[in-house]
Amino acid sequence: MLNFFKKISPEDLVSPVTGKMIPLDEVKDEVFASKMMGEGVAFELSDDIISSPIEGEVSMIANTLHAVGIKSNRGAEILIHIGLNTVNLDGEGFEKLISQGDQVKKGTPLLRVDLTKLSELDIILTTPMIVTNSNEFEVSINTTVDVEAGSTKVIKLVRK
Repeated sequence: MLNFFKKISPEDLVSPVTGKMIPLDEVKDEVFASKMMGEGVAFELSDDIISSPIEGEVSMIANTLHAVGIKSNRGAEILIHIGLNTVNLDGEGFEKLISQGDQVKKGTPLLRVDLTKLSELDIILTTPMIVTNSNEFEVSINTTVDVEAGSTKVIKLVRK
């Protein structure tokens, strides 16, 4: 039977952190603020755990542990980039809690961030979450400000 009338259910991304959500265009990094990498949101961390925003597979963990990628079970490609200019830390202040190829659920802990250490290094912990293939989806962003890791819905995706 043809699936012309089959309703495509949306895919919700939850907050990967506990903290404050901010619009992507307020990030003090032109690559993220200009949405050059895709649609998304950013967060100001108030907790040390970065969690999975969606069910899927860990597709990438940067060698420097400052970024993790997840491919959702429905094909959305999510990048979580912890802090600004954190690539220069060469992994200092980050602890990996998963491995590339792992299957994750919403709320699965991915990384632990040493907030004290990074604060001492004057690192800006603004954390963008980007849907890098957002051009394949209709993207709706929630305007919630205070978010809880693993529970606050922040982005809804519907495949075009």
